Amino acid sequence: MEHAQKIMRNTKQLKDKAARYDALYRQWEDLVTLVALGNEMEDVSVLDEVRDGSAELTRELEAMRLETLLSGAYDKNNAIMTLHSGAGGTEAQDWVEMLLRMFCRWAERRGYGVETLDYLAGDEAGVKSVTILIEGVNAYGYAKAEKGVHRLVRISPFDASGRRHTSFASVEVMPEISDEIQVDINPEDLRVDTYRASGAGGQHINKTDSAIRITHLPTGVVVSCQSERSQHKNRETAMKMLKSKLIQLAEQEHKEKIEDLKGVQKDIAWGSQIRSYVFHPYNMVKDHRTNFEAGNINGVMDGDLDGFINAYLKSASLGTLNLK
Repeated sequence: MEHAQKIMRNTKQLKDKAARYDALYRQWEDLVTLVALGNEMEDVSVLDEVRDGSAELTRELEAMRLETLLSGAYDKNNAIMTLHSGAGGTEAQDWVEMLLRMFCRWAERRGYGVETLDYLAGDEAGVKSVTILIEGVNAYGYAKAEKGVHRLVRISPFDASGRRHTSFASVEVMPEISDEIQVDINPEDLRVDTYRASGAGGQHINKTDSAIRITHLPTGVVVSCQSERSQHKNRETAMKMLKSKLIQLAEQEHKEKIEDLKGVQKDIAWGSQIRSYVFHPYNMVKDHRTNFEAGNINGVMDGDLDGFINAYLKSASLGTLNLK
């Protein structure tokens, strides 16, 4: 049954791609016809329409071209994103909440669904850690560009002296792995803890210990889920998350072995941020891997991340990412 559903999903995706190509081709034909008519009638009034149509066509073509860069084994999958606050207490926890809102807005812009799987509120404000599931075609392929440490520089609203603060938050991104992919997990290697589920502001989702935390003892990987009222469903989701993390960990270890053979060393220390969001003394968001910048910081915080993601995908395909 699940195999048949997968075939149906793949078929639909291929049909959608073909339909998008056909629509773009018709759009190009219409523009060519409009230009020809404008030349024939010597009518310059069509220039604005041609200009706007050409810009829209270029954007659509660029989006389709970028999709061809999503060739990873799991790029088409849903994405599981986990945000953790760094040192700094309330300031860092507020930064996590800001990032959570940013990623949710980005997902909405792309028509993706978002589900909160785990949520730990901050002590006074903000969020200590949160895990969300982003559902949609190529969600992981795009969201993986956000993996790393995000740095905030601003005048802290929590500092009565109005001083400038720097805060850090880490973002983990992994693909949601389907049940078709088998991962050998020994039940004896797992420690399963239950606890009472709670949501934002400490409000209880229910009054039973339905939330699940699973620790994989050999690797120390910990996953949690509290999105469902059912302990069984939360355990199912947590096991999927664990499977995704273990697959990603195995691939990372393999990659590091290859890089060791090449003599390449990557600094993945906590302070090596991938992107800086500066609110003071100027407004600027800069990705340090691609040098892509945006001056409209409010637009970025409202989910306008495609410029950063596109620059990452292009640089990754060319092997020009700055990972120092």
